[in-house]
Amino acid sequence: MGYSTPLWYAQRVEGRRPDLVIIDDRTRLDEGLGDITDVIDAHLGRKTAAAAGSTPRVARLSYFFPAHNEEANLAGLVEEALGALPRLAETFEIIAVDDGSRDATASIAEALAEQHPDVVRLVRHPVNLGYGAALRSGFGAARYELIAFTDGDRQFKVADIGRLTERLAAPDAPDVVVGVRIKRADPLIRTLYARAYRLANRIFFGLRVSDVDCACKLFRRDVLDGLRVDSGGAFFSAELLIKLQAAGRRVAEVGVPHYPRTAGSATGAKPKVILRAVRDFWLLRLRMWANSRAALRRGRPILGG
Repeated sequence: MGYSTPLWYAQRVEGRRPDLVIIDDRTRLDEGLGDITDVIDAHLGRKTAAAAGSTPRVARLSYFFPAHNEEANLAGLVEEALGALPRLAETFEIIAVDDGSRDATASIAEALAEQHPDVVRLVRHPVNLGYGAALRSGFGAARYELIAFTDGDRQFKVADIGRLTERLAAPDAPDVVVGVRIKRADPLIRTLYARAYRLANRIFFGLRVSDVDCACKLFRRDVLDGLRVDSGGAFFSAELLIKLQAAGRRVAEVGVPHYPRTAGSATGAKPKVILRAVRDFWLLRLRMWANSRAALRRGRPILGG
């Protein structure tokens, strides 16, 4: 392996199902109140065996990314994926989800799909439906047993999905692997939002995931079967993890590098995006207080929905 093997441990979540286990590969110092870079072991930043090409490839992998006005990033991201994914999977697909872009994002994706038939595919929303809706469309379009995604802004390297596939293959066999940004390359305001958001999800939902909205995640397809998520906005990832946690799924975390955005503009910190996430957060919390079982069954299916 490219880094020393961490001391894996499991931690049960208070107030949740007794069979739920969250698996961590970091040292928990202060219940997640500090900067995430303070709780990631140094070894997580080193080159993994997957990146070095020594980890066996998975059989089949669906990789998708949501994109809204990402014309400056899309072609480069697809080219990067075409270079990286053959080292990670024997069979793979690349799905671009255009969420109502007003620039050339969709036309660029269409051209790439024509150049790489049955490998590169385009899912298109005629209007902007929101980040969660784009993720839902990506999950729904995926055909293979493992499903990974990053964002379309190129703040993650596709090759680092190998860190996630390597963790998924560990003996404890987690159902989901969530990336944890080793050093977040975002403006201070977004980092502060993220800290407050992580704390709120921990307090009100008992969600012990260090980097809820890290856009580098890997799922076994079967754990998504029958799962429903209501949010179509930025709360989608948190709601998905909350419901996976309630279903007793095993969630592992692994450090991944995070890079500055070099093209295009971010939309995640816009007031309307934040307000929609706050609304969806409280709607789920209130519904769970009223009738937890019904709230957990509410929403559209992740697969086929």
